[in-house]
Amino acid sequence: METEQFEIFGSEIDVEALSPKTLTEIIEGEDLSGLVTLKTTVAEVCTKKGCFFIAEEGDYTARITFKEYSFFIPTDSQGKEVMLVGDFSIETLSEEKAKHYAEDAGKNADEIKGEQKEYSVVATSVVVPKSK
Repeated sequence: METEQFEIFGSEIDVEALSPKTLTEIIEGEDLSGLVTLKTTVAEVCTKKGCFFIAEEGDYTARITFKEYSFFIPTDSQGKEVMLVGDFSIETLSEEKAKHYAEDAGKNADEIKGEQKEYSVVATSVVVPKSK
């Protein structure tokens, strides 16, 4: 779906009805798993095809992927403030998977050693503002 202000990737949602939380509110909240509505800044996006992005707020980051890889976001979304709906969890990545993600983000995979813990959201919908 598309309006003059934004595009919705994934499942259609009523943007006006969303009550998003920040990444800090979710991580420091009581329940660290389950369905969340998040408003966040795209710190990094997969440069190959937009198949994931990194949300960042203060000291917290989370990897945002898309349910069953059924949609992607534009690769030029870095720096935009987006809203999303999805399932939040804490993941443990194998060294191999962490290196793969680093390569997709255009980073040096050789710096990664051992398993990596990260916050994760598998999004069903992402609302991205249009560029001006």
